[in-house]
Amino acid sequence: MTRPETIMSGGNAAFLDGLYEDYLADPQSVDPEWRAFFDAERGGAHEARHSAVQQAFYELGRQSRGRPVLAAVGGTAGGEASAAGQAISALITAHRVYGHLQAEFDPLGLHDKTPAPELNPEYYGLSAAQMNEQVQDGHFSGTVSQVLEQLRGIYCGPIGYEYNYLPSEEREWFQDQIERGGRRDGLTKEDKLRLLDRLNAAEGLEKYLHIKYVGQKRFSLEGSESFIPLVDRIISQAGKTGQVKEVVLGMAHRGRLNTLVNIFGKRPKDLFDEFEGKKVLSENPDISGDVKYHLGFSSDVKTEHGPLHLALAFNPSHLELVAPVVHGSTRARQDRRDETPHLMREVRRDNVLAITVHGDAAVIGQGVVMETLNMSRLRGFTTGGAIRIVINNQVGFTISDPRDSRSSRYCTDVAKIANAPVMHVNGDDLEAVAFAADLAVAYRQKFGKDVFIDLVSFRRHGHNEADDPTMTQPIMYQKVKAHPGTLAVYAQKLMSEGAIDEAGVRALADSYRDRLDRGESVVDELTEDTVSDLGKRWAEYKQAAKDSNWQSVAETAVPAEKLAELADKMTTFPDGFELHRGVKRVMEARRAMSRGEQPLDWGMGEMLAYATLLDEGYNVRLSGEDSGRGTFVHRHAVVHDQRGLDPMKGDYLSLEFLRPGQGRAEVIDSTLSEEGVMAFEYGYSGSAPNTLVLWEAQFGDFANGAQAVIDQFIAAGETKWLGLSGLTLLLPHGYEGAGPEHSSARLERYLQLCAQNNMQVAVPSSASQIFHLLRRQMLRGYRKPLIVMTPKSLLRNKRAMSPLSELTNGRFFNVIGDADVQQARRVVISSGKLHWEMFDAREEDREGYHGTALVRLEQLYPFPQEELAEELRRHPNAQVVWAQEEPENQGAWLLIREDLERTLAELNLGHTLTHVSRKRAASTATGYSHVHAKEQAKVIADALGEKVSREDYEAQVELTKEAGVQG
Repeated sequence: MTRPETIMSGGNAAFLDGLYEDYLADPQSVDPEWRAFFDAERGGAHEARHSAVQQAFYELGRQSRGRPVLAAVGGTAGGEASAAGQAISALITAHRVYGHLQAEFDPLGLHDKTPAPELNPEYYGLSAAQMNEQVQDGHFSGTVSQVLEQLRGIYCGPIGYEYNYLPSEEREWFQDQIERGGRRDGLTKEDKLRLLDRLNAAEGLEKYLHIKYVGQKRFSLEGSESFIPLVDRIISQAGKTGQVKEVVLGMAHRGRLNTLVNIFGKRPKDLFDEFEGKKVLSENPDISGDVKYHLGFSSDVKTEHGPLHLALAFNPSHLELVAPVVHGSTRARQDRRDETPHLMREVRRDNVLAITVHGDAAVIGQGVVMETLNMSRLRGFTTGGAIRIVINNQVGFTISDPRDSRSSRYCTDVAKIANAPVMHVNGDDLEAVAFAADLAVAYRQKFGKDVFIDLVSFRRHGHNEADDPTMTQPIMYQKVKAHPGTLAVYAQKLMSEGAIDEAGVRALADSYRDRLDRGESVVDELTEDTVSDLGKRWAEYKQAAKDSNWQSVAETAVPAEKLAELADKMTTFPDGFELHRGVKRVMEARRAMSRGEQPLDWGMGEMLAYATLLDEGYNVRLSGEDSGRGTFVHRHAVVHDQRGLDPMKGDYLSLEFLRPGQGRAEVIDSTLSEEGVMAFEYGYSGSAPNTLVLWEAQFGDFANGAQAVIDQFIAAGETKWLGLSGLTLLLPHGYEGAGPEHSSARLERYLQLCAQNNMQVAVPSSASQIFHLLRRQMLRGYRKPLIVMTPKSLLRNKRAMSPLSELTNGRFFNVIGDADVQQARRVVISSGKLHWEMFDAREEDREGYHGTALVRLEQLYPFPQEELAEELRRHPNAQVVWAQEEPENQGAWLLIREDLERTLAELNLGHTLTHVSRKRAASTATGYSHVHAKEQAKVIADALGEKVSREDYEAQVELTKEAGVQG
């Protein structure tokens, strides 16, 4: 162990800081020798002014400022600081590190402050006489007493700062901003009156709704009304930078109605109509709509640098899932605005600002927050920093005791994952709130990182307006009941300063209430044009969906010459770039495929789909946990220089270099997250109609971890909010003996969610099919989510390979019939790799399976009834069998059975229907390879049925002809 006496130097600042904070929180958590050392120091065994801890803080102070401390009056002849000078340096550092422990940021006074003796002069042995010594250090000067008062005003006042874990450049910038402007004396009278005006609006709307709509849920902002002035200030400061052109905000339901009206300018009349049940999103019966506190909005406001677009994301009743959606939308907007070439590392990220709003219990309790924070600085997901606001009303639902809600001191301690600074702000101090807003915007714009504002406040009512919080928080709500309200507190302050009088305060309230009565917008900065360029672009797709059949055929074939040209670009690499020998063989094979010398495999079909779309000006964005190479080593979109000379530049995405002016290409190996990344890609797709956005699961089963994204956004976003998305999910699926979690992509879950033409579910079986399917997703004039059950072993199965002609002349076929069999006695319909396994079994015993037709159902939803019926007309009186690998209670059978029965009934050609599957099971698949092999063999045998001789089959055909029933 490193001994205490050998480590006390400025170079070990971070170690010492962390170790001592651990000791303060729990002495038993540190090594016994360190514990004894700290016990001795705190117990006064040595004179404090000579203690190693004091000296270490002194050294930390010198190091953090990057220059010598200015010596106090009375310094030594050699220029060394006096005892008072050393003590004040240590006090400054201690306040920077521990000041938040004593800060007055709780308007209810319920927060238990953690003792921090290092913040007191007695700890450093200062005498009464020394308290009057003159000192100067950085922004601080005066007597020791005066400097101590300055420190307490800045670091132990209404804002508690946590920033000492930042890199040195950011830390020094942050402390300079705080110590230079921490007294918040830069606000003008106009600034203060604007804060009062927005605070009046926040309180005024809540009281108005409370009286007008008694007992209705609205998830009131009362107690946290300073949130509205905070957001207003952030938007104002963002506009003043001249850099920010859009703000995307995501929040759950608390305070959402207030934000819609007082920030985004939604007309109160429209809100009142929603309260009264008069307003609907659309007359279309397929549009279900959503409750008023889930709805989004967009508008444009005037700033001194031109209009600023505001977008509020739609949000379901999930406390935190909207955060990654907002980040995805923000990145898409940044990419769209960027004027640089398609290289993703060069995109400007300061022109669109993400603001995410969190609850105090949710920010620490929901894992997707951690996932999103971890993504915040990854090159494929960064948005140049977000401002994260926590509406900290100190009670999540009924829990206000931190011992039951978190293991950390603050609910914002998750911020340290992203190395993000935190400001804990007293919601009753509007000028502190404004200072935090200014600092947050400036930090984000300068360093491109996340920053947290923990708005500590309270909740006037229960979780909703019908809830009685006194049952579970009797002490807290005694304080709440006695609190006069933030508006009253700040109005009194401004009246005492002479900035406004009591009549002026009343006039503000009366004027706002009159505007609500008239139902007009209460945001004066709104511009006339409230439809953004993005909104206009989406309008084209919405209109196309109304005017046309969204199942229409798209012309997806590409000339052979173009395919060869693009294949050449995809398989050409910079001089000196050394490919892995296995990858080199793949690239050589792909060149041969493009020349028609051998059939195309799945990887080549997929890559050509991307290349042709990029060449046509569309963008492609693919992310997943191993999407560059492909989990099953089939894609090789990103290849790596085997010399390893420069690991930061050793990867090469040939899709970026097809031609000048092509679409943007991104293939991203994502962090090990399903929920966060899928939600991010959904958000991206919702703001990028011209981009093919794909998310790939490492195994299809892993999408289970993102089920809330699928349920609440992908499947229902359009019917709830009219929100369009073309997100494509690639989900590896297929039973190959790999066990329960590596077999099934849970096809049944997606089919269960299908209704009202909300999305597409496909199981393509060949290279040409995936080529046309992906191209169709962009070339049709509609944007619907696409769920693709992609293969694993089939990636290299020769049966699934396609001739080049199927790309140059074909299209995506929802149903693929069996051209080799006419008037079959048995028609087996299946999807995916099972078709090829049955095909091989039939080929091995062709004589035994005369009259058995194998039909591929490539699209399961929307169900292609007409195309399937056309194929079945060729086989009257046949027994129709649906065959699947999955257990009977899983897979497609139970969800398409009615579609199959309806198809056969309308044909009325004497067909009968049965099915083949594994028996019902709780698990998706067996974990034993030998059991799997037996089960799979039985499924195949049962599907093909009894063998029939050629003579019997021909006799059956003759009987059919005699009956006059022909295909």
